[in-house]
Amino acid sequence: MAILNITYNGLSADYPIEMDGRVSDADIKRIALEVVRSGEVPGLALPHLPAAAFDGFVIDRLQNGQRLYLRPKVPFGA
Repeated sequence: MAILNITYNGLSADYPIEMDGRVSDADIKRIALEVVRSGEVPGLALPHLPAAAFDGFVIDRLQNGQRLYLRPKVPFGA
């Protein structure tokens, strides 16, 4: 079990996610889109979220992949 933290439009929420091995960034973005649209993420229910909402986002993988952060790119850092 991993925790996916989704940050969108100044809001941030955690969602527990079952994963087998290493899931691609594209799959994580697709899953995030589905669960946010469906209202399954407490505090982050956006039924009309555009399909491309997470296209420019990045995914940080911490704690050996058990903690995932889906967040917008920032204009600083490398």
